[in-house]
Amino acid sequence: MGEREAEQLTEILKAASDPTRRAILTFLVQDGPMRVTALADRFEMSLNSVSKHIKVLERAGLVTRRTEWREHLIAPEMGPLRLIDLWFGQLRSSWDMRLDQLAEIVGEDE
Repeated sequence: MGEREAEQLTEILKAASDPTRRAILTFLVQDGPMRVTALADRFEMSLNSVSKHIKVLERAGLVTRRTEWREHLIAPEMGPLRLIDLWFGQLRSSWDMRLDQLAEIVGEDE
């Protein structure tokens, strides 16, 4: 993973670290693009607070905003999540190698 991808992964993980932002992403993935006001209706917080969460998700590339007349539609972007898959794949690969080494060591003792 290159430096730019590592920085993007950091932004994605920061954005997804907040439960409200994870809930927003979940709603968008399950229900499709939504108006900001419709998203805000699902939370017990102000429209302004929900908008701030959406802006964090936008900066991380996890959602996009499309304006139609006076409505702002928010849609999920699944592409950036490939970086999380890549990172977890690297972790899994390292873990598998360690397990293989452990199996060899345990096998030698028999």
